[in-house]
Amino acid sequence: MVDELQSAACFIRVNDPGSAIAKIAQRFVGDEVRFKPGIHPTAIIGENVRLGNDVVVRPYVVIEDGASIGSNTVIYPHVYVGHSSELGTNCLIYANVSIRERIKIGNNVIIHNGAVIGSDGFGFTTINGVHHKIPQLGTVEVEDDVEIGANVTIDRARFDKTHIGKGTKIDNLVQIAHNVWIGERCVIVGQSGIAGSSRIGNNVVLAAQAGVDGHLEIGDNAVITGRAGVTKSIPSNAKVSGFPAQNHDKQRREHIYLRKLPEYCAKIKDLEERLLKLEEAAENHRERG
Repeated sequence: MVDELQSAACFIRVNDPGSAIAKIAQRFVGDEVRFKPGIHPTAIIGENVRLGNDVVVRPYVVIEDGASIGSNTVIYPHVYVGHSSELGTNCLIYANVSIRERIKIGNNVIIHNGAVIGSDGFGFTTINGVHHKIPQLGTVEVEDDVEIGANVTIDRARFDKTHIGKGTKIDNLVQIAHNVWIGERCVIVGQSGIAGSSRIGNNVVLAAQAGVDGHLEIGDNAVITGRAGVTKSIPSNAKVSGFPAQNHDKQRREHIYLRKLPEYCAKIKDLEERLLKLEEAAENHRERG
């Protein structure tokens, strides 16, 4: 029966099944939402704002003085674009996104709801027990083809720039601190955090809830597994896990040993009891002799 079904089945061979499924699924979803180009009457547009062709600005958007919006970019309701910030062409900015002043966003960038780009870096100095704010004078630069998930926060640099490389994809609820440099085509998964001034190479994967300490370097093609805590720099092509993060295979072996601790403790206790009996027997033998 199975052979009959297999011989009757139709197959479509493709090189990339994931892409093929995405195209097929789109046929069932229907046409994507499209808006007529133009500025909604409730939007507030500042002075000297430059708008490209066919830009869509939805209700209650605020675009401050000197900002620039590239052609075919769509800005959903309640988005804030700060003074002198630049958005490239074909961007999609969903509702309630905040893009602070002097931020540069490339082309084909997608930013999901609630993300904040360019918030102040967490910089303070403590004098006589009082925390004093250090001004964060830098910016954020997001290159082309980046996607930023919902409620992501990317802090502006203290002096220079926080950088997100071309083609990088950032999941929801990720924190990227000031002066961080992220290379191209990285994947940063939900609830990960990167502390200030760390540098992430190209094609790096940070799995869910991974944490990277400040002023570290993560080499190209490295994989940081879920919930790993990185406290020292990681070379290229490495795969690490655990806290503190170490070679993934070594950490797995240690984890297996930890799970077997009750078994090992029972064996050690048994061996101790048997050794004690042997010592007692030997002592009795010496006393009789």
